[in-house]
Amino acid sequence: MDLTLETRDIDGKTVVAVGGEIDVYTAPKLRDKITELVGAGVYDLVIDLADVEFLDSTGLGVLVGGLKKVRAHDGSLALVCNQDRLLKIFRITGLAKVFAIHEDQTSALAG
Repeated sequence: MDLTLETRDIDGKTVVAVGGEIDVYTAPKLRDKITELVGAGVYDLVIDLADVEFLDSTGLGVLVGGLKKVRAHDGSLALVCNQDRLLKIFRITGLAKVFAIHEDQTSALAG
């Protein structure tokens, strides 16, 4: 399955809505999008994973790398995730303590 990325600006933050599967084949597309945004001076990101059906370790690595990139510019990277199977991955890996994870875009944008 392919990866879809839709980017939009809301309240001074950039939301990247991700759909499909984030795996070893598609993760570079997300990494490139995050790199492109940070390169353009966008340091406050919300990555919306609500439509993500699968996330592997490569995808987690891309998200961690994105967090490091925005933090280097005193920015933030929040996640929108409301699927138990994905939340379990974040809990098991300890990344639930690293990322600000929100149930919906509204709380992520406010947070």
